[in-house]
Amino acid sequence: MSAPSSPATPAPSTPPAPNTSATAKPVPEPTPDTQPFWDGCARGELRLQRCRDCGKPYFYPRPVCPECGSTDVEWFTASGRATLYSYVINYRPARGFENDGPYAIAVVQLAEGPRMMTNLVGVPNTPEDLILDMELQVTFEQRGDISLPVFTPAGAQQ
Repeated sequence: MSAPSSPATPAPSTPPAPNTSATAKPVPEPTPDTQPFWDGCARGELRLQRCRDCGKPYFYPRPVCPECGSTDVEWFTASGRATLYSYVINYRPARGFENDGPYAIAVVQLAEGPRMMTNLVGVPNTPEDLILDMELQVTFEQRGDISLPVFTPAGAQQ
C-alpha cells in the first residue's frame, strides 16, 4: 500500500513574454527560413524570394516555391515599390498599439507581384486619404532589434 499522494502543487505562473505588454508592440521572431528577410530589413532592403525553376517571386519566406513546389529558390532585393491593394481601419487597437489608433492595416501589391500585409505611415488613416491603387514606397520602422517594413505614399518624406 502506497502513501497517500500530496495534492498537486500548482505550477509557478509564467511571466509574460517580452514585448507583449500593453505598452510594447509585438516583435516578430526570426526563424532560419525568415532570417535573410529580417537581415535585409535591418539594412533598409526589402528582400523577397524567387523560384529559379519557374521564375515566380513570392512572399512570405519559405523554402519551397508555392507555384511549382521547387526547392531551388533564391533571395533578391525588391524595388520597395507597391500599390495599396486593400486596407481596414482598426479602431480597436491590438495590445501595444493603444496609442496608435485608429490605424490602417493594409495589404499592398508589391511591384514584383506578391502581396504583403503591412502598416501605412505618413498618411492620415481615413478613407478619403487611403486611395486603392495609390503608389507606395517601403520604409522601415525600428521595433526593438527588428526593422519592420511599412509603407508610405511614394514621394513622401519619412
